[in-house]
Amino acid sequence: MSNYFQSTMSCFMFRFYRGDLHKIFPTVTLRVRSSGPHRSRSLRESYRLLRLPEDGNNSHAVVKEAYLRMAKLYHPDCGAPTADAALFSLIEEAYRVVLAHLTRQKSMPQSSMDEEEEDKGKSQAPQHRQYLSFEGMGSGTPSQRERQYQQFRVDRANDQVLEYRYKQMEKVAAEEGSVVSRDARVRSKHIKITQAVERLVEDLIQESMARGDFRNLSGTGKPLSKFDHNPYADPMTHNLNRILIDNGYQPEWIVAQKEIRETIQTMRERLQEVRARLGSPMRHSEQLQWKEHCAAFASELLKLNKKVDNFNLIVPLMSWQMVHFNMNREVEKVLKSDQEHRKEKEREREKMHVQERAKATTCQQGTRRGLIMWVQSLLK
Repeated sequence: MSNYFQSTMSCFMFRFYRGDLHKIFPTVTLRVRSSGPHRSRSLRESYRLLRLPEDGNNSHAVVKEAYLRMAKLYHPDCGAPTADAALFSLIEEAYRVVLAHLTRQKSMPQSSMDEEEEDKGKSQAPQHRQYLSFEGMGSGTPSQRERQYQQFRVDRANDQVLEYRYKQMEKVAAEEGSVVSRDARVRSKHIKITQAVERLVEDLIQESMARGDFRNLSGTGKPLSKFDHNPYADPMTHNLNRILIDNGYQPEWIVAQKEIRETIQTMRERLQEVRARLGSPMRHSEQLQWKEHCAAFASELLKLNKKVDNFNLIVPLMSWQMVHFNMNREVEKVLKSDQEHRKEKEREREKMHVQERAKATTCQQGTRRGLIMWVQSLLK
């Protein structure tokens, strides 16, 4: 069992690189080297137990076939007269040792080739890699860093062009002594513009406005006339749109929205008129009438909500969609409006009553004054 452990350890240790083996496991390396004769003796005994030639080219299949042949002879459960448990355990151990030896022989050439390729790659590797360039800009793969560096160069060129244009404009402003243009540039810098071209255009527009170039235009102070021609549109499409607009054409969703608003307004006014005809507070018969009108209003409101659903399907923007009308909310609005209308009527009645009292009082005072004056004239 110790021989099998030593052979397994030797197979494991020889997979390491030799220099690393001396650095990491110096003691184990000495043990493997010192156990070389014992390992070779155990290997010879294993070949002898399996009845295989030591110097022949034995494959895994041959070794397995020999092991099965010996198992049929010496396995304790084979039923043969030669069955021997102790001898079979030795045969099983020998089979494992031989397999480990064959595996080590196949792995050693491959590991040596890998070490040679690694040494060759290390010797041929460049001292500095190309992706360390691009002025230290960007991150990621070399192609990604190259694209980032190109974008950086474009941005830097735009900044240089803008700086040059600003310097030229400042020179012109200094020569002409136009303080207004400099103020205009200062104001334009506060405008948030993302693109460099838009910033330049904005500066030019501000300068022109400061000089008054837009004050003497032919259409100053006049409404914009209807455009007869659009150079960016197809003539046929432009003519069709003009004919539709001149004849009062409206999109379907606008017509549907207008119809919904007019319908709900008419329904509210009709229900409000019904409530105004009833008393306050309502009697039992009036309450029955009110419930009937509310039921009719609910059925009409249900049809109107279906129109709202159709409108929401054709409206171009979601923010323009409408919500369903609620029966309880609409009835509360009508009742609240009716109460306010009744209060307004009461205030008007009180105001008229106060005015009538004032007129009556004035008439009485005038009558008294006339009577007194008539009596005084008689006494004279």
